Formats: sequence, C-alpha cells, structure tokens
Amino acid sequence: TIYLGDNRKIMPWIDTVDLLLTDPPYGLGKRISSDWMGTTDADVSWDVKPCEVTIKAMLQHCRQWMIWGGNYFSEWLPASRCVLVWDKMNGTNDMADCEVALTSIDQNARCFSRHHFSKGCGGKVHPTQKPLPLMRWCLDIVPEAQTVLDPFMGSGTTLVAARLEGRKAIGIEISERYCESAVKRLAQK
Repeated sequence: TIYLGDNRKIMPWIDTVDLLLTDPPYGLGKRISSDWMGTTDADVSWDVKPCEVTIKAMLQHCRQWMIWGGNYFSEWLPASRCVLVWDKMNGTNDMADCEVALTSIDQNARCFSRHHFSKGCGGKVHPTQKPLPLMRWCLDIVPEAQTVLDPFMGSGTTLVAARLEGRKAIGIEISERYCESAVKRLAQK
C-alpha cells in the first residue's frame, strides 16, 4: 500500500506493523549538493533538519525497527545492540565510506558490503536511494516480520524488497514524483 502525503498526518491511521524499515532525512541540508548526491534534482529542502516528531511517532507503530542514519537520531532513539553497517566500498571519494542503521533487534552487530551501483542494485531514482540488495538483507535479519512500514518511502526500495521477500508493505511519501516512481518499480517486480 502506498500513501501520498505527509507521514505526520497519515501515520496516526496506520495499524502497528512488525517492522519499521526506513531511511529518514538526516538534516544535512545545504551540506549536500545535487552533484554529490548523483542527481540533477537541486532541491534539497526535504533534508533541512532531522525529523524528531516523526521519529518518535514512527516507534509507536512498530514491533521492531531499523532506521538508516540512526546515528543522526541517537538522542531520540534507545540504545541499540544490533547496529547495521553498510560498507559502501566507495574507495576514495567525498562520500561516506559507510552508513549506519540503529535497530531494536536483539542480535549482534551486522555489516553489509556492497558498492551502491554494483550488479543487481538497479538504477538510482532518488538522491539517497538505498540499494535493493541492502534492503533485502535487512529483511532477512528479521524473517518473522511480515508487515513492513517505510514512512519515508522515496522511490520505494523498501517496498520492492518486501514484495520480493513475500512480505506486506506500507509506504508513505510526500512527493508525487517519487510515489509514481515507486509504483512503476513495483509494477516491474
């Protein structure tokens, strides 16, 4: 299910899900540029500040959670035993070598190594899009989670991964353009 709109208005109507798997804006704002993000979309207003209210609301709607960029929200998230690390295998460039997700999972820390655009990752539609194999790996960590919520759906990678893994998913996105991209991606799977 895909909802077009502001997740702060939609989330109160969402039932509890098994897993929140998302990548919210980190609040980097003007520190990012369209060239650096690999897109021609120069509007980065969506990443002006972290979304404290939304983070707190999201946690009320899930049994377990995985939040990429969780290190940016550590003051609003509980301590995390199972930290996920995505080693981007970038080599030497201006982008981060890795990204971190904080989770509520009671397991040891895990690391996923894969270059963003390696085979099987697909093309990039959204400036901060995660690779499909990364999101499938996240779902593999919690095989019991049958319903997945991504309130910052972007181009729908979490929903595509959920479909491929035989799970139900709910995505919320404020941009009509990215909702349309997600619908197209899901139609291809």
